[in-house]
Amino acid sequence: MDGKLISVQGNKLTIAVDDVFNLEKVIRLSDGKQPSVGLTIDDNRHISRDQQKKIFALIHDLCNYTGDEPKYWENEFKWRVQVTFGVDEFSLSDCSITIGNYMILTILEFLFEENIPFRTKLWDSLESDYTRAIFSINYRKCVICGKPHADLAHYKAVGMGRNRRKIDERKMYFFSLCRECHQEQHRIGINNFMKKYHIKPIKLTDEQLVKYKILSKKRLEELKND
Repeated sequence: MDGKLISVQGNKLTIAVDDVFNLEKVIRLSDGKQPSVGLTIDDNRHISRDQQKKIFALIHDLCNYTGDEPKYWENEFKWRVQVTFGVDEFSLSDCSITIGNYMILTILEFLFEENIPFRTKLWDSLESDYTRAIFSINYRKCVICGKPHADLAHYKAVGMGRNRRKIDERKMYFFSLCRECHQEQHRIGINNFMKKYHIKPIKLTDEQLVKYKILSKKRLEELKND
């Protein structure tokens, strides 16, 4: 059972467990004796229990979809991490927190790319606002609700009557929104929208602007030469 350390007073610890704790069941399993427990503190150097839970929850969701054995995909994603990030062979029981993040990102990108549904809460599994934004844009998922077929939206509306030829998209910020969330953005206003969902739009590189067909190569060269 996992949890978080709340306070320490002398030799007494207060711990909030993640799941419902059944003391009667614990006493029964310990043959009526005083139960003993062990305490392991995550030191932010080795993979955390929270990371491990997310990794195996994501793999479990994938296997529910494919019918495969979890061990197959665990080994597959380990191999992908080794090749992509240039790390040595590792174990999920004692690897670094960084490699734990690599595993989560690798699994999530595969699920996004293959459009495989998963129940694990998305934003808790991604470690940065930029990663959330770029994953959503790259795979056209809504950054708010995760619905597919989302559109790129400007953080600040271009506005009617403005000459789009004079707009430099390289200076603008973007996020990916489904139609419903995009309509809500316009309905309640961008400031209220950002306060409600705590999301951060991002700037795109020149290559990304061309890749996502925001700018043509010709238009990009025109802007560079202005």
